[in-house]
Amino acid sequence: MTVQTAAGTVPERPASTWTGWGQWLALATMTIDHLTRYVFPSAWELDWAGSSLGRIAFPLFAAMVAWHGLFNTRNPMRYARRILVIGIAAQLPFMLMPRASDAFLLNVCFTLALGLAWGAWLRDLLERHRSGSLSSLWLATAVTATLTLWYLLGDWVEYSHRGLLLVPLFMLAMHHLHSAGEELTERLIAAALATPLLVVAGLMNATDMAKSFTVATCLAVLWLAAGAHRTTPGVPLEMPRRLWLTWYPGHFALIALWLWASGGLG
Repeated sequence: MTVQTAAGTVPERPASTWTGWGQWLALATMTIDHLTRYVFPSAWELDWAGSSLGRIAFPLFAAMVAWHGLFNTRNPMRYARRILVIGIAAQLPFMLMPRASDAFLLNVCFTLALGLAWGAWLRDLLERHRSGSLSSLWLATAVTATLTLWYLLGDWVEYSHRGLLLVPLFMLAMHHLHSAGEELTERLIAAALATPLLVVAGLMNATDMAKSFTVATCLAVLWLAAGAHRTTPGVPLEMPRRLWLTWYPGHFALIALWLWASGGLG
């Protein structure tokens, strides 16, 4: 659906009702993933839950960050800074989680915030290039610089290089799927621009089960961007804002406390 403005016909801002459901699902699947990874004994053989339901969490968080950054905020960079604040609060308990490698790693909030900042900046560069205020040479130079930063930062954040790509690719796909008209050519272009997201999502995991859950999550959100957002009913119980902002650092702190009490951090 489109609306008429002084600048011409533009796509109407999509409904964000689905994100109310997404918040509950993202927190639940993330918690399942972390409980099976850090808390439940390996003898319980619950790895399947982390490799299935647990693989929903990150693409869903990335999708909601991209959606809000694209459609619901006038200042994506300020939104990215808010995500960074949560990441800073969670970093210490995150570092206490047992891992196979002792290498320093920034938690997923840094991945999401950097991805959002990257996607928003690239979008701004492309708009300036289309308006004629940025030359092709400067555009190419800026994109090359961001790719260099992506390469350097990828080893320092959770979900690595592919994780950093997810939010910008979601933004690209969502924009074109939402703004595509009724013409077949526009719809085919939108579908083609969604393909890189699905490829990266498929490459993020090792097992076929994990790949299928990650890709299916991305497909579901792309379907919403293509128009299904209009039919999503409201969530019966909205996520309390304080719970949404504190759950990520808070649940890591509780897990760290449990591991310390049970000797798991020793």
